[in-house]
Amino acid sequence: MQKVLISLPNSLASRMKTLIPQRQRSKVISKLIEKEIQRREESLFKTACEVEKDDALNKEMKDWDVTVGDGIESETW
Repeated sequence: MQKVLISLPNSLASRMKTLIPQRQRSKVISKLIEKEIQRREESLFKTACEVEKDDALNKEMKDWDVTVGDGIESETW
């Protein structure tokens, strides 16, 4: 478990201290952050799926395939 220092507006911190018992705050904040991260990951996944369906982009990417194996060796240092 890691400790993280965050800043909150005074009014929000005050409301949190009033409504959420001291020993439950980390759990509540953790659940809220997890929910937001999941929402953002889902959004990125949907965007990636849409990009994969983009015919014009896929055609352009195929055009670049000719550069694969162009004789330039990968650096091994």
